[in-house]
This record gives sequence, structure tokens and C-alpha cells, in this order.
Amino acid sequence: MHLKTLLFLLFSSILSTLSFNLVAEEYQSSADFINTAFDNHPPKPKSLWVSKGIKAPVTKILQHKPGFMRTRYWRNGDKTVWVLNEIGKTKLISVGIIIENNRISLLKVLAFRESRGWEVKHDFFTDQFKQVALTDDNALDAPIDGISGATLSVQALSKTAQLALFFNQHIQQ
Repeated sequence: MHLKTLLFLLFSSILSTLSFNLVAEEYQSSADFINTAFDNHPPKPKSLWVSKGIKAPVTKILQHKPGFMRTRYWRNGDKTVWVLNEIGKTKLISVGIIIENNRISLLKVLAFRESRGWEVKHDFFTDQFKQVALTDDNALDAPIDGISGATLSVQALSKTAQLALFFNQHIQQ
């Protein structure tokens, strides 16, 4: 009986470690993404405060109140880099977004912590965001095809894309 209990505990701890590693996966660090975007010479980060003037459109884009008061960004000329987090189903998805001339030039999943919907990390999905801009009503100007079983992850990436484009327009005013 004692040996069975020990084996059960050992098996349970191995299984929980494996499942955690499958769920929480970092594909690229924020620092590496930023360095790559600026050929290893990133500008100093700047901060954008979510003030009263932009809180309503940010809330509309996210479909919930923002869980942050400010966000950092990196800008050099017409290129801006944003690293944003949004909840998929229950956990955060970290997304790196490069915007050039008010259009997304790259959207990349940096870390994915959900148990489902991981397909959004692949280029076949994220390439849809290339050259996407915002319409006058802060919507994406191109349709984004969904992935069966990954609806909430798709929505999270679409929201971060919209938010980065909105923030990018705001800092240019």
C-alpha cells in the first residue's frame, strides 16, 4: 500500500509538471523580440498612459476594462513595437506587434499559457495580420479567419492587433 501511494504521488507530480510545460510556453522573450525588431539597437522605451481620453475606446476594443494603466512601446521613425497581453479563455497570451506606416508588419505570439488554441502561434495564422490597419471606427480593415477550437485565442490576438494600431495612432497625434 505504501509503495502504491509513493508511485501514485510520483506519477502525479511528473504528470502535473509535463502538463504545466505544455500549457505555459514562451516562444520568444519580449527583449529578444524588441531587439530583433530594431536590429539589436532598440530605442529607449516610452510609456503611454491609458487616460480618460482613450479609456473608452480601449475598453470597447478589449470588450472589458483594461487591466493596466499604462503600456510601454518602442519607437524609431515610422516603426513602433508593442508587447501586449490579453486573456484567451482564462490565461494571458503575450503578443509582440511591429507597426510600420500605420500597418502591422509583424504579429507574433511570444508566450502562450492556455491549454487550447495554441494554433494561433503559427505563421499560417499570424501572417493574416500583415499589412492590416485600422478603419475609422477602430476595427481591423481586413477579415481574420478563425481556427476551429481556438475562437477565444483568435479574438485575443485580434484585440491586441486593434489595440496596438489604436495606440500607434494615438501617439502620433
